[in-house]
Amino acid sequence: MDLDAVRLNFSSESLIFLNVLIGLIIFGIALDLTPGDFTKVFKSPKAPLVGLLAQFAGLPFFTFLLTLVLQPSPSIALGMILIGACPGGNMSNFLTHLARGNAALSVTMTAVSTVAAVVMTPLNVQIYGYLNPSTRPILQAVELDFMTLFLTVLTILCVPMAAGMIVNRYVPAVSARLHGPFKYFSILFFISFLVMAFMSNYDVFVNTIHRVALAVILHNATALLVGYGAARLCRLDQRDARAVCIEVGIQNSALGLILIFGFFEGMGGMALVAGTWGLWHIIVGLPLAWYWSLDPPRELALEGAEP
Repeated sequence: MDLDAVRLNFSSESLIFLNVLIGLIIFGIALDLTPGDFTKVFKSPKAPLVGLLAQFAGLPFFTFLLTLVLQPSPSIALGMILIGACPGGNMSNFLTHLARGNAALSVTMTAVSTVAAVVMTPLNVQIYGYLNPSTRPILQAVELDFMTLFLTVLTILCVPMAAGMIVNRYVPAVSARLHGPFKYFSILFFISFLVMAFMSNYDVFVNTIHRVALAVILHNATALLVGYGAARLCRLDQRDARAVCIEVGIQNSALGLILIFGFFEGMGGMALVAGTWGLWHIIVGLPLAWYWSLDPPRELALEGAEP
């Protein structure tokens, strides 16, 4: 089966639901944010800056190298490049808290990377998509325009984020009540969406998943290693390192799916990478966070030892 020619079966209602879902995910993240969270980045910039560089410089570059080494079909390679260019997902905040990492840093990084993604996601897709000789023809065929992609990402990410921050600022009681349910229900709804997508395209998944699985597993491992390696190389403490590792390793695959269906007509290899990633990073992230939860960071251990 030629994955580059496959188009997954999604109804217009499913795509509308996915757009609404990612809006709710970003809205839920913003319910926990204030303008002060962004100013903190300028006051204590080291950890967020390391995370952002790992997210938007390190991961896209190593993703590009991985596509050259693995040489998967062009649509799988472009799917990897697109997912590698996406910001962190809100699942990262929950996993960082479970892992006893710096949850405040995780939320801040998610917010800042979401805003930065308006420029960095389209930029990285175009740069590395054109640098890879196998994916360049796809970008040329769809005539991917930076400004169109920029405006799409801006609308998808920034509008619900602004709405969530407005609710948090002016009706904090409502924000406090909605924050918890939004966080968990958005994750459950996204997993449900992926399951429904699997059932709607059962034959395609069964016949092609083996061609995508290794690429996604290695790609996700690369993301986690880039995040943790950058944090430790820059001498961040263990709590911050865990936050950066999880933030870089948990990508916003829902955004990836929207862009794949909006600009690439649901190209099979790309959509399979994004959908498989959406499940795999949870499968890997939960055990990793649980393992770290059993091993308190040195900073917390020292606090607990103080009289």
